[in-house]
Amino acid sequence: MHQPIAVFDAGIGSYAIVAEIHKRLPKQDIVYFADRASFPYGSKGREELLAVMHRTLRFLEGYAPSAIVIASNAPSIMVLDDVRQSTLVPLFGVYPPIEEALAMSASGKVGIMGVHSLIESAPLKQFIARHAPHPENVSLINASSMVELVENGAFLFDPKATQKAVTTFIDGVFRQHPDIDTLTLSSTHLPWLRSFFEAARPSCQFLDPAESIVAGLGDGTPGTGQIQGLVTESETYDIETFRRMLQQFGVDIPLEVV
Repeated sequence: MHQPIAVFDAGIGSYAIVAEIHKRLPKQDIVYFADRASFPYGSKGREELLAVMHRTLRFLEGYAPSAIVIASNAPSIMVLDDVRQSTLVPLFGVYPPIEEALAMSASGKVGIMGVHSLIESAPLKQFIARHAPHPENVSLINASSMVELVENGAFLFDPKATQKAVTTFIDGVFRQHPDIDTLTLSSTHLPWLRSFFEAARPSCQFLDPAESIVAGLGDGTPGTGQIQGLVTESETYDIETFRRMLQQFGVDIPLEVV
């Protein structure tokens, strides 16, 4: 591979970023690392998350990447500034598109959906304070249960039950926050459920930040356009389940257990 862009997360969510890079830069080589043994990043404390990020960056540096994308909101907001100084490779993170959401909102009330630790974190509240003129108009919504729906593959293998679960979740969100009209999908897992969210609440706008993230990568480094998949396993998340999930998307890439 020629100076690939490395993309990683603790699960299948980050493939949405890989697909967007491949679409925009078809000749770009990509290393796609699904660290399922570390799922979920969002449940880890700051020190544990730092250790995972440092370990992962050292590993991916072995592929001589031109850039590394931390395709997860939680570590991007909570520890990216800390780990950036530990590598010479340009690092990119994934952040809630707050300014875009507020610009699109008619009511001026928006919500950020993310995993529990992100929603509860002080760095996210600081991020909102920097990017929202009126932080009180930004609601924080724990969507960990929705992330789990994606990670265990339920949304692929049982769409009817998934729609029921998503509708129940969204109904609960709007009972608590009736004025919201725009929600950010602030976990790279959540865009996989976008059609379910839109079916549950057609009047709400759901924002996926993937396109703006990939645009920030520039022109890339042309290679052969290959995608190499790397996967860690756990008792809960094995490679064969992961392979079946990718196949459901029509994705057929080489996968190597690391």
